[in-house]
Amino acid sequence: MRKAFYPLVVVAALAVPAVGQVKITAAAETIAIDIGGKPFTTFYMAGKDVTKPYLHPLRAATGTYVTRMWPMEKVAEEASIAKPDHQHQRGLWFAHDSVNGLDFWNNEASYTTPNRGKIVLAKVDSVRNGKKSGSIATTFDWTNLEGHKLLTEFRVMTFYGGEKVRVIDFDITLTAAENVVFGDTKDGAFGIRMRPVLQEDKGTGHIANADGLTGEKQLWGKPSDWCDYWGTIGDEKVGIAILDHPDNPHHPVRWHARAYGLFAANPFGVSVFDPSLPKSPTTVEAGQKLRFRYRVIVHPGDTASADIATRWKQYVAGK
Repeated sequence: MRKAFYPLVVVAALAVPAVGQVKITAAAETIAIDIGGKPFTTFYMAGKDVTKPYLHPLRAATGTYVTRMWPMEKVAEEASIAKPDHQHQRGLWFAHDSVNGLDFWNNEASYTTPNRGKIVLAKVDSVRNGKKSGSIATTFDWTNLEGHKLLTEFRVMTFYGGEKVRVIDFDITLTAAENVVFGDTKDGAFGIRMRPVLQEDKGTGHIANADGLTGEKQLWGKPSDWCDYWGTIGDEKVGIAILDHPDNPHHPVRWHARAYGLFAANPFGVSVFDPSLPKSPTTVEAGQKLRFRYRVIVHPGDTASADIATRWKQYVAGK
């Protein structure tokens, strides 16, 4: 009996994914990311309703989703919301509302505003699985509705997982195809839409930054190294932190973090957040580049128990 039993144990153990194992499965328009044998998120790159790429939904290590489902999916929790707002805020995305006057942020296919831009998949450069991490590299073109290109975006997303956290490192390089001006406006750039139960205004949500400020009224538009948005879903405390890399343009970034659930790092907004400062558009000449790096941490607990301050130091140290 023992000789028969031990091989079965070995086979069963081999069938269980490692805690941090990352499996990435690519299709024509989407890429699915699983960590430790469980779904983490899906990258939506193309399709008739995809006017900018986004990750949806983000999930905690427990499997609990932490980003809003609408308009991608209908769920019972959100059915009572009579008038859902900001349809263009899908999962996690990177865009801006003023690039040579074109709006890549408020740019749903169903919108009728004439100055919309779109971010179009050019190619999937690589997809890598791994025991401790996995990555996706993609190239996108930022164009007007007629297809005229303003920018090329090269994006690398690296995914990590542990027993309690999920981490994504973003490395985004924008190359100007012509002279480009990013407006000093509020709707940008690295954004997440929180699950309604995690909103500060109508849910259980709390917002905190690296400088000890809390809540939208204190920290909206203020520069800070990082910001965290957390709350309670049932009996589970869970949150999302965004860390702004110290080499990013205009670091420390200003936070377009709202009580209604928008959570965004905006490196282009200056006077729009602080009217005492001069208007400061960002100009990039043809062929020049802007590079942005962020770390997103989906964590259990609140800001203090997740020790986001220490995680920031680790990020700065390249860990």
